[in-house]
Amino acid sequence: MFNPDIIKPENLVYEKTNVLTDAIMHYCPGCGHGTTHRIVAEVIEEMGIQDKAICIAPVGCSVLAYNYFNVDAIGAAHGRAPAIATAVQRMFPDRHTFTYQGDGDLAAIGTAETIHACNRGENIVIIFINNGIYGMTGGQMAPTTLLGMKTATSPYGRTVELNGYPLQITELLAELPGTYYITRQSVHTAAAVRKTKKAIRQAFENQKNKKGTSLVEVVSNCNSGWKMTPVEANKWMVENMFVKYPIGDIKVDGEKVKK
Repeated sequence: MFNPDIIKPENLVYEKTNVLTDAIMHYCPGCGHGTTHRIVAEVIEEMGIQDKAICIAPVGCSVLAYNYFNVDAIGAAHGRAPAIATAVQRMFPDRHTFTYQGDGDLAAIGTAETIHACNRGENIVIIFINNGIYGMTGGQMAPTTLLGMKTATSPYGRTVELNGYPLQITELLAELPGTYYITRQSVHTAAAVRKTKKAIRQAFENQKNKKGTSLVEVVSNCNSGWKMTPVEANKWMVENMFVKYPIGDIKVDGEKVKK
């Protein structure tokens, strides 16, 4: 029988941060959203900025982010999160405003808002989840869908002739003078989670020091949209997504990282 007296503070290994609410997340089992949410929440708690953090939630799989983060939050129209974040951060420059967006929200309908906010160097943090597909609406092709990748709207695989090339928007944003920190990470292993948490912490520290725009891309799976088990999806992600979207820092302290 379970004895609660056995679990004492000195034996505690892990507990859920109170920056996450008790709402049950709707994400599919194996999805990287839940892990990324936890990382963001833990960073906010560890930095002691919960009362100053403002989340701008997108449209897409993470549309209900405002239900999961125990901070002030605003739901933005599809793709408009960077524009909303710009207004909030300019009105309240002492706050920690961050957007949490998928590839359809950030790299498709929100391309203009993303590029111009980054080009202006708005002092915001952008968390960008890239799973190469529209997960919420049925698995359609996204700007980040790989060549040859089958989706609901590219059943024979994406082709250059019909669909163009996958959009590496993170590299594109790194070329803009307003971006200070650009990195691409993942959450498919414990080691990857630690690196992503370090990157997100760095992004918020940059914001605290008013350095301009920081963007952390998290390459994730979409086992539901990809029609795979979570284990298969992670393996496919490593073998295919990481080739087009390589993990690592792209821009640090306002300077492109030399490969």
